[in-house]
Amino acid sequence: MNIIKLKNRLKSTRILVVGDVMLDRYWFGSADRISPEAPVPVVRVDKTEYRLGGAGNVALNIAKQGVRVNLLSVRGDDQEGRELESLLERNHIESHLLIDKQLSTTIKTRVIAQHQQLVRIDFESTPTHEVLNQALKRYVDLVSDADAIVFSDYGKGGLQHIAQMIREANKADKCVLVDPKGVDFERYCGASYITPNKSELRNVVGPWESEKELTQKVNTLRRDLGLTGVLVTRSEEGMSLFREGHSLNFPTSAQEIYDVSGAGDTVIGVFAAMLASGCDVEESVAFANRAAGIVVGKLGTATVNFDELFPESE
Repeated sequence: MNIIKLKNRLKSTRILVVGDVMLDRYWFGSADRISPEAPVPVVRVDKTEYRLGGAGNVALNIAKQGVRVNLLSVRGDDQEGRELESLLERNHIESHLLIDKQLSTTIKTRVIAQHQQLVRIDFESTPTHEVLNQALKRYVDLVSDADAIVFSDYGKGGLQHIAQMIREANKADKCVLVDPKGVDFERYCGASYITPNKSELRNVVGPWESEKELTQKVNTLRRDLGLTGVLVTRSEEGMSLFREGHSLNFPTSAQEIYDVSGAGDTVIGVFAAMLASGCDVEESVAFANRAAGIVVGKLGTATVNFDELFPESE
């Protein structure tokens, strides 16, 4: 692998990310006493930090590889939405965030003390049909310029039209990757690859007792949905790639698992970036697996940049 050539290919690659964008807010502090009101720690917050979450974190992981990224999503007409726009601009991600005046921007607040997450507080609502229809029209305009399309489904309602979006991408002969959510995988029919974790997969195909049974269940799902492949992330067991006629396991490269928040975003982001830049599928998965092993060693929603992934390029 010529790292310089790969880096140059990535710079000329363009990816469109579509999905549920959110703002991740971190409150860092210390917890030195228990509340007299209830048996819970009192956290004295001394630092607030904002990060891109959901589809925004997927886009950021792709951008960190040097790829040009467009992000299509919906935000509220609020301070959190404006903070999202600012973060995207600072990270050189081209934003196509439609404003829904009836929507509150999705925000996840994590309270951290002594390097431990104590609680997560979520604020979310569902986009209106009118704004989602506008997003579909914008999507049709953006598809032709992308080398690959990534759908980041967090179940927040932003991908109501995903089935139609996948059909549009297929008509344009684009590679389509989906990080799925929920139990209705039929809506991802016709995608190139989906990247469920083992829990999400189990909810759809049921439990398995052996690798043979897992392979049978995944291949049935793959054929039923018309997928090229299924990449299953399996925590400490690494990843497994299932395609027509064979499967391949990738053992985890994590040295230490500190926080798995957003690891799935890193996997699909790096996988998409490498695949769209011309790497073969197995090579792309291997790089995504390496990236996952790095990001789980970081606190909170995090990313892996090109130089971390390929330290020999520095």
